[in-house]
Amino acid sequence: MALTAIINDTTLRDGEQTAGVTFTAEEKISIARALCAAGVPELEVGIPIMGREERETIAAIAALGLPASLMVWGRMRSEDLAAAAQCGAHIVNLSIPVSDLHIQHKINRDRQWVLATIARYVSDARDLGLEVCVGGEDASRADPDFLLQVAEAAQAAGARRFRFADTLGLLDPFTTFSRIRRLDEALDIEIEMHAHDDLGLATANTLAAVIGGATHINTTVNGLGERAGNAPLEEAVMGLRHLYGIETGIDTRQFPEISSLVAAASGRPVSANKSIVGDGVFTHEAGIHVDGLIKHRANYENFAPAEVGREHRLVLGKHSGTKAVMKAYADLGIALSEFHAKAILDRIRDYAMLTKHTPGSTELERFYLETAPCQAVHS
Repeated sequence: MALTAIINDTTLRDGEQTAGVTFTAEEKISIARALCAAGVPELEVGIPIMGREERETIAAIAALGLPASLMVWGRMRSEDLAAAAQCGAHIVNLSIPVSDLHIQHKINRDRQWVLATIARYVSDARDLGLEVCVGGEDASRADPDFLLQVAEAAQAAGARRFRFADTLGLLDPFTTFSRIRRLDEALDIEIEMHAHDDLGLATANTLAAVIGGATHINTTVNGLGERAGNAPLEEAVMGLRHLYGIETGIDTRQFPEISSLVAAASGRPVSANKSIVGDGVFTHEAGIHVDGLIKHRANYENFAPAEVGREHRLVLGKHSGTKAVMKAYADLGIALSEFHAKAILDRIRDYAMLTKHTPGSTELERFYLETAPCQAVHS
């Protein structure tokens, strides 16, 4: 059977739980529109129990009639369920601790209480006309046999999905694969992977979950989320495409616009070396790389930048070579000899080390004029 992966983007829920991040209603609506325009099929849009303003924002998003299923998050409590039913969302994620550590030291209950609570609240949510995802909080630290009981209880109660949450981001891809594979072999309902990036493995674990049988994956734009964040939307989508040939239906050319929108709304700028959307990802300076790119793009290009709405940028600096210098000047309409390029390269390297910046067109024109006599003497 061909593997599939449906994106459930939680930028508007878990992404907003990034410490210090708050989206306005207008920003949430703009982000929701942008994600839907790119083809994201499911959005987790908020936590209704937080209050009236949150519910009104969720309802406003629901009223847009966007081409995406909307999910809201809540605990397995009557008040959370009642709040969720007021917002016009399609799915409610009802979260419950499933590791013994959380069951005992967070909610002071036992395993039987967890199983009984799932049976009760899934049924209640269904009676309210809501589809249900049971969220297994701290699933990665749960006893595997009990976790299977939890997932089977969710299925028996009428849930359409079980969310496996690596709440502390402590799994590796190999363990993730085996945990998800076991659930997939036992269940007939959807399985969703919710990965955190505490060890820098959220994307890897998300991909492993899909290979293990997960049907849905949680992502956030730019990897926002609690602590180190969640699996970034852009990384998960491109990883699935280029490693496994799995298409998610997302228009990846819109990633730069979406990334910039979320960076501005969150106040969390994107690192220059952030994969896919960072400013420096398709920027080259090293002479051997630039020379290779000029000769054949595939030498140092895994996929075309245009695939994600980007383009190559060559910059000049300490590690540049003469080929890069000649190309940069050609772009300015100036033809250089290799000898002249070498003379200018010395100026470029001095400038880069002194200023910690790459030279712009003004500096390049000055270097050309300052070194022009060298060309005349040796021509």
